[in-house]
Amino acid sequence: MSPYYQKLRAALGGELMLIPAVAAMIHDAEGRLLLQEKHDGTWSLPAGAIEPGESPEEAIIREVAEETGLSCVSSSVITVLGGPGFRHVYQNGDRVEYVIVLFRCRVSEVSSPPTDLEETRSIRYFARGEFPGLALPYDVDMLYGIEGTFPENPSEVANVRE
Repeated sequence: MSPYYQKLRAALGGELMLIPAVAAMIHDAEGRLLLQEKHDGTWSLPAGAIEPGESPEEAIIREVAEETGLSCVSSSVITVLGGPGFRHVYQNGDRVEYVIVLFRCRVSEVSSPPTDLEETRSIRYFARGEFPGLALPYDVDMLYGIEGTFPENPSEVANVRE
């Protein structure tokens, strides 16, 4: 966690904190989706918080490099997600709600091993039939680029109902 978010967390304690974030949809040549295994055994898209002074595009490029060791380029914003379905309670009791800018990205090069070893146990591409599930309620068809599942207006906010 960055010093900025540490300071906010210290002030709020475990109370709900709204966090602007980014996530990456990265597919290989076979259409498999790249996921990151967290140390608690759950899987997620490469993702993370936007830092002060950072654009969402800068944040996704940084987060992908830190969590996967891959250099990427963002090609488009797919959608913006948020709402009660994007709330999460961490093992220490800290509560967050994410507003996520979801980018479609492509790998430009393998730059180095992941540097955020506190968060990443492994990375792996998954075919649709192998999809392990994610902690946040992303639409799986959308993640695999199934026709008709992308919002018509990429800046639309998709609210998830509980």
